[in-house]
Formats: sequence, C-alpha cells, structure tokens
Amino acid sequence: MEVNENFSKKAQEDFILVELAQKGEQAAYTKLLERYRDSVYFTMLKMVKNNDDAEDLTIEAFGKAFNRISQYSPNFAFSTWLFKIASNNCIDFIRKKRIKVTSMDSGHRTSDGEILYFDAMSNTLDPSEHLIKDQKVKAMREVVSKLKPRYRELIEKRYFEELSYEEIADELNLPLGTVKAQLFRARDFLSTMMENKKHTI
Repeated sequence: MEVNENFSKKAQEDFILVELAQKGEQAAYTKLLERYRDSVYFTMLKMVKNNDDAEDLTIEAFGKAFNRISQYSPNFAFSTWLFKIASNNCIDFIRKKRIKVTSMDSGHRTSDGEILYFDAMSNTLDPSEHLIKDQKVKAMREVVSKLKPRYRELIEKRYFEELSYEEIADELNLPLGTVKAQLFRARDFLSTMMENKKHTI
C-alpha cells in the first residue's frame, strides 16, 4: 500500500501504524487504540447516552476494526475508517434495542384479534427460556475457564459479577486504561473461542 499524499501528518503516522499492525506488531495495535479510544468513546456516548454501553461499543468497534485491519484501504484516513465502523456498529446496537422495546410496547396480535402486551419490567422466564439461558451461561463459563487467568478474571468480573470498569480497576488495583485494554483483548479471545466452539458442536 502507498500512503495517500493528501493525508495529514497524523493520518500518515496512522498509516505507518496500520502497516505494522498488518504485519502482526502488537505495539502498533496498542498505539492506535491509545490514539483513538477516547474519541471513539465520546462519540459512542453521544449516540447511546449510557457510559457502560459506550464503553462496550468502543471495545467492539476496535475489535471489529482490528479483525478487519487487512481490509483497510488507504483511500481514507484510518480515523475515518475506524469511526465509520464504530458508528455503523452503534447504529445496529440502537436499532436492535429500539426493536426490542418497540415490540414489547406495541404488543402482539393473536389469531383471535386480541392484543397481548408484554411487561418489559418482568424478569421471569418460562421453563424453556430458563433452559436456553442456563445452557448459554454454561457454554460461556466453559469457554471463559479456558482463558488465561488474568483475562478470565476480567471477563468474570465484568460480565458475571457485572462490575463497572472503575470497580474492576479498584478491586484489582490496576490503572483504568489497563483494565479497558485487557478487557478488549479478553473479549477478542473469547469471541474467537466461542466461534470455534460453535463450529465443533
């Protein structure tokens, strides 16, 4: 790839980092993450108005961008490409959330013409839903148990104990940035392992 001559100095530096990342240089990934993590986070926060959702969407955006790093085209600055991925992912998240809420609010019309409304606040599951949920949790825990100890601990605290990033940082006596960066890696590993498990079932 050749660097676009219209790129700003920062975009040219990003281009060099992307080339290094494509060759497997972990330090390049870290540098790109550090450069754009806050910008992506605040963009996500404006869109979803929720700190935890914005944090998760930021991690997902970098995960998707880094997994597709070989598809990056120097026709655009890396930041433009990254924010496009982040925005599209966030729009999908908002759309899914809205569909879920709308479907519960508008109710479901039966064959008799009666409209049944669903209680959005209800936490009760029917027996089949309980079974499916239990199976998913069991499968997830099985995969998580195979992660390296430091990643396993982070995933358990974030998703099983439902602690915030700040609470995890306090509990493990780690810098907040380290917790976020390691959780990003942990989720990436977990996603790959879950995908592999799916193919073996």
